[in-house]
Amino acid sequence: MIVSEARPFFRDRDDAGERLAEALQHYGNEETAVLAIPRGGVPVGAKVADQLGASLDVVVTRKIAIPGNPEAGYGAVTENGVVVLNQPLAERLGLTQDQIEGQAEKVRTEITRRAAVFRSRLRSMPIEGKTAIIIDDGLASGFTMLAAIESVRRRKAARIVAAVPVASGSAYDLVKPVADELVALVVARTEWFAVASFYQHWHDLTDGEVIRYLDWWVKGRRTAE
Repeated sequence: MIVSEARPFFRDRDDAGERLAEALQHYGNEETAVLAIPRGGVPVGAKVADQLGASLDVVVTRKIAIPGNPEAGYGAVTENGVVVLNQPLAERLGLTQDQIEGQAEKVRTEITRRAAVFRSRLRSMPIEGKTAIIIDDGLASGFTMLAAIESVRRRKAARIVAAVPVASGSAYDLVKPVADELVALVVARTEWFAVASFYQHWHDLTDGEVIRYLDWWVKGRRTAE
């Protein structure tokens, strides 16, 4: 669905996950792996994995924030060292290579911390030869998803599907040629975009909340087995 105005299409991330799972039902088999981007992508991804009967993993990636504007980013770094930059934006911001590398190193430190926290509940799984569905709660710039796609590609997935409840028009256009398939329930071609505008209930998740979702999925998986 293409929209030209921002309004809350989704009640919360759980609702978004259930609705996204409906659009991905044809991937419901044991050769499918769902990889959620923490933090916000985990509630969505856990719902998708649960409804598809797929395995669940996380792909830990984090944006490199624009100095003085932590909500916006000009690139992203992943757990296995992939760095994706919006080079034209970095040049417009006047950032030097030393500044970029310094910021990227700080992001790597936080990624290492987050990975250790989440891996205490969910071990990394092999995805070689599988269809990998990368989930986030929305695409704003798209660069976090680009980094996640490259990270997962290096793990030799057979097919990579990027799937989100909502994406900005620019992010959709950026990611679509890179993924084997891009699923976005809502594509917002609006002048101004924020993922939160498309949710009725929205807040930034804590590590503890993410862990509760991972524990919920693990418990459900064990019960099913």
